[in-house]
Amino acid sequence: MSFSPPPSLVVSSQTPPERIDLYLIRRGISLSRSRIQKLIEEGQILVNGHPIRASYRVREGDRIDLQIPPPAPLELIPEEVPLDVLYEDDVLLVINKEAGMVVHPAPGHDRGTLVHALLHHCRALPGIGGRERPGIVHRLDKETSGVLVVAKTDQAHQRLSKQFKQHTIDRRYLTIVSGKVAKNSGKIQLSIGRDRIDRKKISARTARPREAETHYAVRERFRIATLLEVYPQTGRTHQIRVHMAHLGHPVVGDKIYGGRTARMFEINVERQMLHAERLGFVHPTTGEPMIFTASMPADMQALLLALRAEKESQGASSTGMSGAGGKGRRGAGG
Repeated sequence: MSFSPPPSLVVSSQTPPERIDLYLIRRGISLSRSRIQKLIEEGQILVNGHPIRASYRVREGDRIDLQIPPPAPLELIPEEVPLDVLYEDDVLLVINKEAGMVVHPAPGHDRGTLVHALLHHCRALPGIGGRERPGIVHRLDKETSGVLVVAKTDQAHQRLSKQFKQHTIDRRYLTIVSGKVAKNSGKIQLSIGRDRIDRKKISARTARPREAETHYAVRERFRIATLLEVYPQTGRTHQIRVHMAHLGHPVVGDKIYGGRTARMFEINVERQMLHAERLGFVHPTTGEPMIFTASMPADMQALLLALRAEKESQGASSTGMSGAGGKGRRGAGG
């Protein structure tokens, strides 16, 4: 959905002096601070009819005029990008998205996205679901791997989108989170939205909160991490990552929300350890229930093997120390 900001704003008497970029974000302008600062430099944002610096602090009665040019239309060119196809028929396509692939074009990602690959794979796709996101029913973050369904007809897109909107989709994720999760299972209910200050983040500190609910269950615990099954009941942007961080156990490798990064047991953790393992829905044409799964990718498996080995070595070390202590006590008693 495109956003059309108001052409002008007047600073009220209740507003304390603050930087204009922060003020505009607080007023609900859906632009990043860097984008606002760029527009100020270009003279597209004026105060009382005059250009200002990005450091300008608003005052009571200031009239802010916004002249934001529409974004240039994207030119989508089909690209032969390999796809791991799990299932395909005349109306839909199910793929196992690899980590690192962006789903649709965005600033800084105008080539090599899933959309570019789909346009090559499905010649009749253009226009379904929108010009810039043809066929896309739902998203996975760039660094999240796993099952994703794509519509190949308008009817399929409408019916699948309705299932996602009504939260009737069966979804299970696997994630490795930092620390030992104490409870065997739990539920997180935290409304989230675009952060008021950092527009790249999603948080509870938002002007437009949306209900979000996530269920989780422990599959395996380690000394410094936990493998979880996660069942999102809603589908908000970054929902699992934000909710896990709120729980105090951010996803390992999540650079935005505080997960461990760099190396763990000689393994490079280069992305967030989050995988969409299962996706279930009703076929939009036949009405048949369908469930698809994708095996855990190699990087997550490697980290789990290292975590298990470290856990076993710690256990063996503890047993050895206990045994040595027991012999010493018997010797002293004799």
